[in-house]
Amino acid sequence: MPFDIKALLGDMIKRNASDLHLNAGTPPAMRIDGKLRYIRETGVLEDDDVEQMLQGILTKAQMERYKRENELDFSFSYNNNGMEARFRGNAYVQLFKKAVALRQIPLNILSIDNLALPPILKDIARRRRGLFLVTGPTGHGKSTTLAAILNEINNTREDHIITIEDPVEFIYKSAKCLVTQREIGADTASFAEGLRRAMRQDPDILLIGELRDLETISVAVTAAETGHLVFGTLHTQDAAQSIDRLIDVFPHHQQAQIRFQLGAVLVGICSQQLIPRGEGMGGGRICATEILINNVTVRNCIREGKTNQIKTLLQTGMSAGMHTMEQNLANFVKSGALPLDAALGYAYEPRELQRLLS
Repeated sequence: MPFDIKALLGDMIKRNASDLHLNAGTPPAMRIDGKLRYIRETGVLEDDDVEQMLQGILTKAQMERYKRENELDFSFSYNNNGMEARFRGNAYVQLFKKAVALRQIPLNILSIDNLALPPILKDIARRRRGLFLVTGPTGHGKSTTLAAILNEINNTREDHIITIEDPVEFIYKSAKCLVTQREIGADTASFAEGLRRAMRQDPDILLIGELRDLETISVAVTAAETGHLVFGTLHTQDAAQSIDRLIDVFPHHQQAQIRFQLGAVLVGICSQQLIPRGEGMGGGRICATEILINNVTVRNCIREGKTNQIKTLLQTGMSAGMHTMEQNLANFVKSGALPLDAALGYAYEPRELQRLLS
């Protein structure tokens, strides 16, 4: 019996699965509360099954591109029997067999309060210029956090928001703001090109899906310098590592200059992880964060290349809205929101977490 992609997507929505994996040679697999689980009752997928399901969600042009390049990023909306969702996907080939990874994107954008994110993010949404980064591993809610911040801006300010994404994930409805969304490949050639063009489109706020290369980072910093509020993501663990990553992308002879520029334009960094709570605590995942807010002391550390001192500034910067990952995890453990073993497994420095709890 052929596999039904609509049935699998509907099952994802019912189970609140974050991801669906379709790999020829194995049963379909869903990630639920951070754990991958095979849907064995459906049977093992064959190469033709994966191709047939792809044809159900891709356009003819996308399918031809996938067959030609063996890689494809895409997104699409799903509506069936009253169930709605949006999905981001990557079709690829592994060991000469077709494979697809799909990520579920909620249709309803949750607020900063709904997501229990740090209230300081509302202050970030009121900023008029600068660069703010959301960082963390793949699949740990960076896009959801950025969507909550942009939603706050969309409902409280009267500005022009431009997003440049690969692919477009959350769909924003213009409220008080005008929201323009551009997708790499379909609407613009690259992040850097889309960002350059955006500067002529009367933007106030810019969202760059990923700061992935020197050209994109350079244009983003320039946009922040020229009076725009710029948001972006990095696949880095913590604030210090994020700053080092931005600087290390540049040639050695330009690094002193970019340190000075970054020190001037950086608003802050939110590093985050989604941590499974465990079935004993009701399941689901909780978002643990580390928040860095740029001030005079942080700025001097960036300019002088002393990012190794940022951890200490985070530990002592609570009055400015800062906290370390360990401080946030300790609060979750003390409040009973997270078991100790889960918190220790995700702490950047487990011994520091134990010290805070002792």
